[in-house]
Amino acid sequence: MRDLPGASLQKACRLLVLFCLLHLLAVLFYYLAGSALGPQGSPEQPPPRRGASIAALFPGNASAPCPDPSPRLIGPLRVEFSQTVNLENVQKDNSEVRDGGHYTPKDCKALQKVAIIIPFRNRDEHLKYWLYYLHPILQRQQLDYGIYVINQGGKERRNAGRPAASMGGEETFNRAKLLNVGFKEALKDYDYDCFVFSDVDLIPMDDRNIYKCYSQPRHLSVSMDKFNFRLPYNQYFGGVSALSKEQFQKINGFPNNYWGWGGEDDDIYNRLVFKGMGISRPDATIGKCRMIRHSRDHKNEPNPQRFNKIAHTKETMMSDGLNTLTYTVEKTERFPLYTKITVDIGSPKS
Repeated sequence: MRDLPGASLQKACRLLVLFCLLHLLAVLFYYLAGSALGPQGSPEQPPPRRGASIAALFPGNASAPCPDPSPRLIGPLRVEFSQTVNLENVQKDNSEVRDGGHYTPKDCKALQKVAIIIPFRNRDEHLKYWLYYLHPILQRQQLDYGIYVINQGGKERRNAGRPAASMGGEETFNRAKLLNVGFKEALKDYDYDCFVFSDVDLIPMDDRNIYKCYSQPRHLSVSMDKFNFRLPYNQYFGGVSALSKEQFQKINGFPNNYWGWGGEDDDIYNRLVFKGMGISRPDATIGKCRMIRHSRDHKNEPNPQRFNKIAHTKETMMSDGLNTLTYTVEKTERFPLYTKITVDIGSPKS
């Protein structure tokens, strides 16, 4: 018996509705799957908090090289400093970071071993923010990295167990010399091939700004909010920079004789130029970073000799640097998220 025209039309409508329902379910399934693999919220939301959960989303071969670029990158990030950071929570959220602040990707072999060196004194609150933001970023960048906080101490700090600040006994700060110390001490820990030198108050605003080394020395803090997201001048090499082991040794490291604020970055730039190297940078958008606002540090006043020293970099660079570095390690502490090395680097020559 043949179907009536109305019955055939009804059957066709049912099939069409069923097809649409199946299509809707399929779209919903792929949407949910895509959300699980993508960033939480909009691209400018804070980064996902648990490194372990991120790694679980990207299973891979631990013996195979990590892809370049990393598939975990989010892009622009919202960076703010209005909330108090609890280091215990940061530690829980970065459970795969080993004591001393060392992390190695579990699902692939990192392309570089990176030591991140932070010159430091009396900036504990800034360090909390740095650790909160940078650990997840560095893990998404799939780096084999270690964090070294090089704390400027000194003999007077140990006097009667009293803090130097209460005695007025702190020596003038020396950023570049602390960075040299960090290079030396990190190599005692691990065979790093790349060194990122970072001020503790600078946070990248885009995780595509990779904290690794390139064929030329890399300036990473290209556009800071402090400078209205512009490079202050073409020779600027301050804030955050990356040099390979070979590049750093070629320029004899950083100068040791810049006591107080300013000058050492331009000296470093001169050293690179005199050794035939150029500066590579990310573009101004990817290179954005935010600075934690603060008053000028005690015993870090502008160095009145800096301009004269910069003018003589070519004559002094091979007699002032790694080959003349002297210091004494007072204490090494391995915390869950970083290694803190307190050192006596002496004082300015009178």
